[in-house]
This record gives sequence, C-alpha cells and structure tokens, in this order.
Amino acid sequence: MRNKKIKLVSWNVNGMRAAIKKDFFNSFKQLDADIFAIQETKLQTNQLTEDMKNIAGYESYWSHASVKKGYSGVGTYTRIKPRDVRYGMGTAKYDREGRFLEMDLGDFIFFNIYFPNGQMSEERLQYKLDFYEDFFAYADRYQKQGRSLIITGDYNTAHNEIDLKNPKANENTSGFMRIERDWLDRIIERGYVDTFRHFHPDTVKYSWWTYRFKARDRNIGWRIDYFFVTQDIIAKGWVKEAFIDNDISGSDHCPIGLVLEAPNS
Repeated sequence: MRNKKIKLVSWNVNGMRAAIKKDFFNSFKQLDADIFAIQETKLQTNQLTEDMKNIAGYESYWSHASVKKGYSGVGTYTRIKPRDVRYGMGTAKYDREGRFLEMDLGDFIFFNIYFPNGQMSEERLQYKLDFYEDFFAYADRYQKQGRSLIITGDYNTAHNEIDLKNPKANENTSGFMRIERDWLDRIIERGYVDTFRHFHPDTVKYSWWTYRFKARDRNIGWRIDYFFVTQDIIAKGWVKEAFIDNDISGSDHCPIGLVLEAPNS
C-alpha cells in the first residue's frame, strides 16, 4: 500500500481581515497545504465571510474569543475530513479566549493552539504558564493512550539562544524568560519533538519580527512558532521535512510547515 504525503502549515496571521488585504488567499494557494492552521484571527462568528470559510477543496473550523472583540481566535482548514473536532479543553478560563482547535484525523490528532502572550502583566504571565501546564496535561492523556499527536501554533516563547537575535537583551522579557523556556524543555522531556530543530539543529531562522525598527528587513526576529510531534511519529519516519517560509509576508509572523508521509489508512 502506498503512503500518502500530507503537507501541514501553521501561520499566525495577526488579524484575518488585515491578512486578506495583504494577499492571504494567494499565499494560501501558493502554500498548497492539506491542513492549514491559523492563529490570532481576531474574528467573531458574525465576521466570518463566505470567502474566509469556504475555500474550494477545504472544510474549515473556527474558535473565537468570547471575552472581547478583535482578540485571539484560531481557524483550521483541512482537505482531510476529521473524525471529530473539539473547540476547547473544557476549562472556561481558557476556552473563552478561543485559543484551541483539536481534530482527530485518525492517524494522528492535530492541535492548532494560540498560546498566550505573557508580556502584559504578571497575571498574564501566570495565565500563560498555567495554560502550558493544563494543555500538556490534556495532551498527555492522549499520548498515554498511544495516540500520535501534532501540536502546532504560536507558542509565544523562543526556546534557546539560537531562536532569537538578541538573547541577552531579552532574558527578562516574557517570551524568553527562563521560567517560560523551562516549559519547552519539559515538553521535550515528555516525549514531544521540535520538528524544525530535529531537521535543522544549527539553522538560524525566525518566524516572528516586531513591526518596529524595520526588524524584518534587518532579520531581528524570534522563532516562536512550532510544530511539535510525539516521538512515535519521528520513530515511524513519517516526518519528511520541516520548514519556515520567510519569503511569505502578510503578517508579523511567517508560515511554518511540516511534510508527512503517513500510512494510507
């Protein structure tokens, strides 16, 4: 039986309506993903247009923030029909921020997650750390059942010094604080693999640049968007490629991706 190739892409669009004005649909077509996860849509249900929802060949699923308008939100387009879709972890303080989409695709469970940013206050930093704790406790239950997991999105943390331009200057900035980086260490200890680093251990490449100071032109960036997978996916040889596409603009983030070759079940 021949294996099937699956291309997965994740992109924090920093506002779906803004991204559409910056050629989102052409970028979407160019990337030609089987599963396309977006974060920070900044949409409410009544703001979803037919063009956004109905791209030919795809089903789409959306989770919106109920706490305030123009905030957070995730969406996933898929050519592979999911067996089940979940829109939250079952915890109100997280689910109301629209940060979570889970799809059971049979061979694996796919999570599209917009992890919180901790820069606003000590309270939001703690919220971010609690979200890491509770989300990975949720995901670990599947892993213990023997399920294969792919967890993508904006993690809002650069892991190691190679993952941002100015590590020393940012060691006390949320996004590179030791207490946040420790969580990415824990994820790896729990059996999840950073796919980009797996294939490119020494490559300096970023996925986010501030809009200030011409940071993208000067490549003063951070790698904070990831595809983590369970170790079994690596062991089976399913992952063929992991990439960061710096050539596509339209947001302060760029798309990241993964190419799988999985059983044609």
